[in-house]
Amino acid sequence: MAEFDFIVVGAGSAGCVLANRLTENGKYTVLLLEAGGSDLNFWIWMPIGYGKTFYRKSVNWMYLSEPCPELNDRVSYWPRGKVMGGSSSINAMVYIRGQKEDFEDWKAMGNPGWGWDGVLPYFKMSETNDRGGDGYRGGEGPVHVSTMDRDLHPTCQDFIRAGEELQFAHNPDFNGATQEGVGTYQNTAKDGMRMSTARAYIRPARKRPNLAIEKHALTTRILFEGKRAAGVAYSQHGMMREARARREVIVSAGAVNSPQLLQLSGVGPTDLLRQKGIDVVHPSEGVGRNLQDHLAIDYLFRSRVPTLNDQLYPWYGKLWHGLRYVLTRRGPLSLGVNQAGGFVRGRPGEERPNIQLFYSPVSYTKAPPGKRPLMNPDPFSGFLLGAQPTRPTSRGHLEIRSADPFEPPAIHPNYMSTDHDIDEMLQCSQLMRRFAEAPAMARLIECEIAPGPQVQTDEDMIEDCRQRAGTVFHPVSTCKMGPNPGEDVVDSRLRVYGLEGLRVADASIFPTLTSGNTNAPAIMVGEKAAAIILEDIKD
Repeated sequence: MAEFDFIVVGAGSAGCVLANRLTENGKYTVLLLEAGGSDLNFWIWMPIGYGKTFYRKSVNWMYLSEPCPELNDRVSYWPRGKVMGGSSSINAMVYIRGQKEDFEDWKAMGNPGWGWDGVLPYFKMSETNDRGGDGYRGGEGPVHVSTMDRDLHPTCQDFIRAGEELQFAHNPDFNGATQEGVGTYQNTAKDGMRMSTARAYIRPARKRPNLAIEKHALTTRILFEGKRAAGVAYSQHGMMREARARREVIVSAGAVNSPQLLQLSGVGPTDLLRQKGIDVVHPSEGVGRNLQDHLAIDYLFRSRVPTLNDQLYPWYGKLWHGLRYVLTRRGPLSLGVNQAGGFVRGRPGEERPNIQLFYSPVSYTKAPPGKRPLMNPDPFSGFLLGAQPTRPTSRGHLEIRSADPFEPPAIHPNYMSTDHDIDEMLQCSQLMRRFAEAPAMARLIECEIAPGPQVQTDEDMIEDCRQRAGTVFHPVSTCKMGPNPGEDVVDSRLRVYGLEGLRVADASIFPTLTSGNTNAPAIMVGEKAAAIILEDIKD
């Protein structure tokens, strides 16, 4: 049986970081296990290929939630990366860290070292901002973050002007001194191509003799000797294999697969494990609990002025922009789907921004919920506005259905289950109508397609959210970090309570959902986790 100092389960947003940093000094051997395959795929590297990988089994777990009662028993589709780079290889690439207060909240919840001062150095360490480094931004890190303004659609400026007409300030950098305001998004990209963590962290490290990478390797359980994680079992090409960890097993499989693996390995809620016929190695009621996610609502409009629909709907438009991208790495195919947006207070009196906005100069009325296939837009000029509450209070859970590691877990998102979240979804709807009425946007609008003018009252808007709102794919907190072993899964050093040689390091450890897209903070967790592990090692 092969032996390594560390085994990292999952080559995603955090796992790739760990594999790089733990092998950097040459002292330790690392086995990186990834259930998916290579990220060398045109649709992954081309930014707008997001629309292709959204429903592609070869790179995507393609999970479905259980019916959600508060969303009229609708099922949510949850794409998750099953490929080198994990979800950083198939996401929409928006680079957002979150608000300083998010991390101060983490510290106040009993997680020393995870306040803003404790995480900012790792955000900076991970990043090369194309505008240069400063007190907030990194200038020499592996992840390149690009300003996309030169290729943005001109109507993005109309969106920003509409925001200013509504008294929302223009913010040129959502990851700088303050997040508040409206502006354009930066993407995790370099030279017109996606910057996943596979590209940023594994490409430079893959030839190190102390790093072994096994793809198409699904970890089926953690192997324990008493209360110590001694290794893992994994399935690869139909064969069962095992590997031993001399020091630690680090689970970085994401907010769905990390709790699933712990439960399959006998770490989780006692009643659940016994029901599924799994021997309890250590009872941990929080595994799979505290699930949080962002829920968004889109408003679609027919436009009086040309949008990306006019460029990308005709076959000759697809051909022209495809050739332009191949030859120059420029144009709309070099961008993510969300070009502009912001972080604002939905009502006066909010302590800090509580709503994230998205503006996309494209529409697709026949696309499945949640999918934004930029290459197949509507045959008329159109665009959409989207909004999501940044810090929902609804809490869901996920759990294994059986002891079979190949069976997807049951996901219960529990969206809109609190009065707070219902009110903030209403704020989102009201705010998009305000944007549509602002002169800079009103001049662009021929009519509202969805939900349509028949939706007017608060009750109508809430019902519309129950009928149409969907996830923006930011699940977190299912192996929550905190000081209470009775309800939390890991401590502030990311060690799983009650066990030795086992940590979790990915978005599942977030104590609460951050205000915005979750890829950047997941990468930060990988950086900070690697530093913690190297500090804790006693040779």
